[in-house]
Amino acid sequence: QVQLVESGGGLVQPGGSLRLSCAASGRFFSMYAMGWYRQAPGKQRELVAVIFSGGTTNYTDSVKGRFTISRDNAKNMVYLQMNSLKPGDTAVYYCNAGGKLGTWGQGTQVTVSS
Repeated sequence: QVQLVESGGGLVQPGGSLRLSCAASGRFFSMYAMGWYRQAPGKQRELVAVIFSGGTTNYTDSVKGRFTISRDNAKNMVYLQMNSLKPGDTAVYYCNAGGKLGTWGQGTQVTVSS
């Protein structure tokens, strides 16, 4: 089983960019579907983006064209490049391995505000 640690969150102005990183330890990382989820105050946790072991990606509609998920299997890393950030993107972002019943990181706060 993998363990996950996120980094890269912070405060950014609307229209700005952030890059989230997720470091994974453990075996068979390359076999996992890796996802980024987010949870805003008072809302349910939602899937933002997922990248499968073969490299296929999917995004929730609200981030298409603005966010890019990628992975580096040699480094056991997953990234979420977030551009054109909006206040509605404010949330705690979680890295995930293996779906909702899989492994979660501790989360990193992203705040988009002027």
